[in-house]
Amino acid sequence: MKATYHQADSRGFANHGWLKSNHTFSFANYYDPKRTQFGALRVLNDDHVDAGMGFGRHPHRDMEIVSIPLSGELAHADSMGNKTVIREGEVQIMSAGTGIQHSEMNNSSSDAVKFLQIWVFPEKQNLTPRYDQQKFDKAQRLNQFQTVVSPVSSSDEGVKIHQNAWFSLVDLEEAKKLTYTLHDPTNGVYLFVLKGELKAAGNDLKTRDGLGLTETSEVELEAQTAVELLLMEVPMH
Repeated sequence: MKATYHQADSRGFANHGWLKSNHTFSFANYYDPKRTQFGALRVLNDDHVDAGMGFGRHPHRDMEIVSIPLSGELAHADSMGNKTVIREGEVQIMSAGTGIQHSEMNNSSSDAVKFLQIWVFPEKQNLTPRYDQQKFDKAQRLNQFQTVVSPVSSSDEGVKIHQNAWFSLVDLEEAKKLTYTLHDPTNGVYLFVLKGELKAAGNDLKTRDGLGLTETSEVELEAQTAVELLLMEVPMH
């Protein structure tokens, strides 16, 4: 097993006033040649957008874009005609494919919205753009893995991604132990701690720490406190 540890305060940071964003991997003005991606996982941004603010209409192509609200509401509109609001407990995916334009705005005039935006390279380019959004019952992730993203080709639950990738959320009670088994042992898995402290594959992790693991078929987790965790299993080629 090989491990790559990213401490929370080692991430890139951008402060645009209305937007505060931490970048686990190189993004915009933050560049670290040692942190450009983890396999097919290209971007992991931890965003805080002030009330009434957001990202105006802008283009994307050939990327699978996943948004996970942590608090607040995010209004989405795109060139495919989708106009939606995503909230805590929901997961959104947009396959940019041959090209789309979209906007992301804080839907509240009084409260900030906090969300993760994650980019994954697709299995092939020039796909037809698509959109999906689903709500997930948080109770179904207590001390068990809740699949929220899975491959288009699979029958697993979750929004569908054009990649051999699975995202799972899990909330662990203090002292609880759990083992994550990779769907594809040739994949790697990147752990991102949303809240709490745990030991993962012998590594001590705290809130907003990240850990990439390869050359293993399973990962042992042990919560040191109550923990909220996101696991992203992706191809490494």
